[in-house]
Amino acid sequence: MLEKFARYPLTFGPTHIEKLERLSKHLGGKVEIFAKREDCNSGLAFGGNKLRKLEYIIPDAIASNADTLVSIGGVQSNHTRMVAAVAAKVGMKCRLVQESWVPHEDAVYDRVGNILLSRVMGADVRLVDEGFDIGIRKSWEQAIEEVKAGGGKPYAIPAGASVHKYGGIGYVGFAEEVRAQEKELGFSFDYIVVCTVTGSTHAGMLVGFAKDGRARNVIGIDASFTPAQIKAQVLSIAQNTADLVELGRKIVEDDVVLLEDYAYPAYGVPSEATKEAIRLCARLEGMITDPVYEGKSMQGMIDLVGKGFFPAGSKVLYAHLGGAPAINGYAYTFRNG
Repeated sequence: MLEKFARYPLTFGPTHIEKLERLSKHLGGKVEIFAKREDCNSGLAFGGNKLRKLEYIIPDAIASNADTLVSIGGVQSNHTRMVAAVAAKVGMKCRLVQESWVPHEDAVYDRVGNILLSRVMGADVRLVDEGFDIGIRKSWEQAIEEVKAGGGKPYAIPAGASVHKYGGIGYVGFAEEVRAQEKELGFSFDYIVVCTVTGSTHAGMLVGFAKDGRARNVIGIDASFTPAQIKAQVLSIAQNTADLVELGRKIVEDDVVLLEDYAYPAYGVPSEATKEAIRLCARLEGMITDPVYEGKSMQGMIDLVGKGFFPAGSKVLYAHLGGAPAINGYAYTFRNG
């Protein structure tokens, strides 16, 4: 479905699918859990899901003759780290707005992890004291205008690359990649579990799996704590993406499956259950998840298995989207492991 779109390769190729044998057994063995390792998809600054999106966005940035990528996220944004990495890779400048989206206090929160990496890669990082919102932010629009005023040629990339016109395309490719891997594995996955915040990863998957009737088997785990806004954005992005790739069927509201029970107490703030999920996954599989995104989707998947949400015998694919560097901002939380 993606042949007509320009792509700038930023990833190693198809990401590995591994069975989480020990976690599956620990959770009763009735459900087989696998992970698709998007966190290991590139040599660019620890990789992650945003690179799939940026592969289809950067050709447009280059064609526009831009010299500066301008984006926005929270202080420990995985997305802004990836924008900084891609800017370095293609030889552009990078301006990042880092807002105070997370009500989390740690002495080193704004000096380690993702934001440290962005600074090391040469990004112009500006901290702004504004709370969480997935909408278009004034601080980002102001940064774009400031780059113009300074004689630069900005290319605007919204939070998570999500509401960009090409934001959902990369994860349509994810679904196509999974289908090819399923042929090699000799079975198909019954469910795909994905963390959902700004929406385009979930939206792209939904469109990609709609091709073979599995749109509603994509189980989004909300980590935003603003689920109504997120669900509307996922639907909007999915509908736009379906039109772009000429899916041939309409995406409707019921196609967006978003579970709201795991985002508490706030965006970026891990509950005790999130912390335990992070520890469990790390100690059984050596797989690191973070307190903002993957820890919450891991918590959700573990809870769903325990509740019998997935029928016995189901094969569940957990999409590990990356984000591990953010755990450095929670050093006090995990000071004893």
